[in-house]
Amino acid sequence: MTKIKISYIALLALIASSCYKETFIAAGEGLDDWSTTTHSSLASPNYDVVFPQDKVNRFDITITADDWAIMQSDLDDLYGGSSGGGPGGGSFSEETPVYIPCNIEFNGSNWYYVGIRYKGNSSLSAYSSGVNKLPFRLEFDQFEDDYPEITGQTFYGFPALSMSSNYNDNSFLREKYGCDLFREFGVPAPYSAFYEMYIDYGDGPVYFGLYTGLEVVFETVLNKQFASTTGNCYKPENDGASFAESGFSLTDFANKNNGGTGGADIQAMHDALHSSLRTSDEEAWKTSLESVFDVDGYLKWLAVNTTIQNWDTYGRMTHNYYLYHDPADDLIKWIPWDNNEAFEEGKMGGALAFEFSDISDAEWPLIGYVHGTAEYETTFKTHIIDFIEGAFETSKVQADYAAWQTIIQASVEAETSDYSFLNSISDFTSAISTLDAHVVSRVSTAGDYAY
Repeated sequence: MTKIKISYIALLALIASSCYKETFIAAGEGLDDWSTTTHSSLASPNYDVVFPQDKVNRFDITITADDWAIMQSDLDDLYGGSSGGGPGGGSFSEETPVYIPCNIEFNGSNWYYVGIRYKGNSSLSAYSSGVNKLPFRLEFDQFEDDYPEITGQTFYGFPALSMSSNYNDNSFLREKYGCDLFREFGVPAPYSAFYEMYIDYGDGPVYFGLYTGLEVVFETVLNKQFASTTGNCYKPENDGASFAESGFSLTDFANKNNGGTGGADIQAMHDALHSSLRTSDEEAWKTSLESVFDVDGYLKWLAVNTTIQNWDTYGRMTHNYYLYHDPADDLIKWIPWDNNEAFEEGKMGGALAFEFSDISDAEWPLIGYVHGTAEYETTFKTHIIDFIEGAFETSKVQADYAAWQTIIQASVEAETSDYSFLNSISDFTSAISTLDAHVVSRVSTAGDYAY
């Protein structure tokens, strides 16, 4: 008889392999609605379904009463009062709200154990004012370790969505239309669409109101608009995000897709910006800066952002933009984020003037030093002219506003007082009229500066 010899280690490996085969659960196993094109990580992002431009989508979300209680308790700890660290305490919480699992139904199909949490800073201040319409973040595979059958789960190819509550925006259009205008003018920005949000947390579905769903920058935006996700994608926050020499720190640049914080690329951009060449040899300084930073793309963003009066970002606030180190040309690109405070005069000193005479060059050097260069200011003016004669032309913009008003009117009217920032539907119609007047005013002011 032939004897079979097997080592002890090989025997253990065989046993482990056998056990693994018995317990392995494939993605989608046992889930009736799962398909490759709608749920799996192999799905190509379907922009037509997830971000339709001619209708309002609807999410029906179910959360167990116990999980809902956990979610609310966590929110109360972070934002609930004078000791909470959030708006009730006069400042924002540094903690990320807790994820809990939920089921999402969309067009008759279900997405399982989706991670849902609250998101935002100022938009969460509605919690302390008694309005329950708060912004959410959805991560479709957040709980794949607990439920391996949802491994790699996406929503038509999108791993996550950011659901904006349209806080402080009675028109409901600022977030949505801001994204549209940036992209239309060639500035990379997320796609967005309107969603009615219904949430059942134990006593039947409750209409939470009309939301704006956005794609997440460091995921599908990079693939869609840069055809790559391998470069460093940074979300700057705090003092370093101003790029001023005082207070600059690489730790203020969270690397969202490769981990860690700011690296040699951010340091190189900072050093080029602050090089002594700026005052001794301007041409050499521009060449150096343009070798690491997409200056023209940034100036296009600055032209749009200044024209539409978006104050809640660079120039007033040290947040609400991303930087992507694009492997295609080895340049850092500017990506705007969070436009719900745009299209108005603004707070925190108001929206910036086209001449930027109301800010410190040293405090905001990406404006002061760049705009202060004659050639760059000329390019800036050219972009403004192109913008107000094209994407932001008055009759075109007003027609867009009217079309979107028609599309979302019923969803806005269906909001109830506990889940709305409106006192009445007249607030909505008045806000649209304000936007109509705003574009007239801004085109005139921009033209006075740029022509």
